[in-house]
Amino acid sequence: MFDYKQEMDLYFELKDTPESSRESYFRRFKAFTEFVQATNNKAVEDITYSDIQQYILYLKKEKALSPGTINNYISAIRFFYTHVLDKEWNKKKIPRMKREYNLPVIPPKEDVIAILNGTANLKHKAILALIYGSGLRVSEAACLKISDICSKTMRVRVENAKHGTNRYTILSDNALQLLRDYFRTSFTSYKPDDWLFPGQAPGAHINVKSIKNTLIKIRNKLQLDPNISAHTLRHCFATHSLENGIEPVHIQKMLGHKNLSTTTNYYLQLTSKSLMGIKSPLDSPGALK
Repeated sequence: MFDYKQEMDLYFELKDTPESSRESYFRRFKAFTEFVQATNNKAVEDITYSDIQQYILYLKKEKALSPGTINNYISAIRFFYTHVLDKEWNKKKIPRMKREYNLPVIPPKEDVIAILNGTANLKHKAILALIYGSGLRVSEAACLKISDICSKTMRVRVENAKHGTNRYTILSDNALQLLRDYFRTSFTSYKPDDWLFPGQAPGAHINVKSIKNTLIKIRNKLQLDPNISAHTLRHCFATHSLENGIEPVHIQKMLGHKNLSTTTNYYLQLTSKSLMGIKSPLDSPGALK
C-alpha cells in the first residue's frame, strides 16, 4: 500500500491547513482504513463506494454516532478519495446525513458566574473567564499566546481559528484582572510567543480535554444542567451580548462567523425575550380578568 499519509501531508502543507484539521482528517481516515482492512482485507487505494457505504452503516448502526459526526467521517473519506486517489466523487452514492439541530442550553447569567467562581484554580478560572468574556472556542483559548492579550487596546487576538481565519475580539476588564493574578503566580520569566496556558508536556499548551473536564466537574458540583459544557460559555457570550443590545454584526465579528445570518438566525432564538423588551399579547392590560 502506498504511503497515503505522506500524500495527505503534502496537500495539507501546500494548502497550509490548520493542525487541528489535519489531526481530525488523519484520525478519521485511519479508522476507516482499519475497518476496510479488517472486514474486506483490501488495500486502501482499492476502496469502492460499497466499502464506504458499509462503513457509514457501521458508524450509524454499530457505533451509534450522530449525523454530524458521521458527516465529518464522510468529509475525511471524500478528501482522500478526490485529492489523494484523484477520483470523481459521486454524492448520490454517498449522501451526507441530515443533521438535527438542537438548540443549546443557555443558563442564566447567575449560573454562568457561579461556574466561573466554582474553581479556586486561577489558571482554570482565567481560561473559563476568557471563553465567556471574549466568546472564544475552547480550542482558541487553549492556543492563546501571551502576546495575544493586549491590555492597551483591550483586545484578544485569535489566530489560526476555524477555517484558518484570524480575528480580534474584546477583552473583559474582569478577565484581565484574573489574567494578571494568574500571571503573577505562574510566570517568573517569559517570551511573548510563549503559551498563555502551558500544558503538562514541555512546550505544549493546555489540553482542550482538560478545559472541558474542568467545566464538567464544576457543573456537576453545582448540580447544573448536564447539557452545559465549556462551549456553552461561548454561546452565552453571544446570547447575553445580544440581550445587552450589542449589534449582531459586532457579535459576528467577535465570534468569527463567516455570515451574519449564522449569528442572527441562531442566537435570536436563544435570547431571553423579556430582556429584549418583547412582551406577549396575553400580557396586555385587561387581557385576563
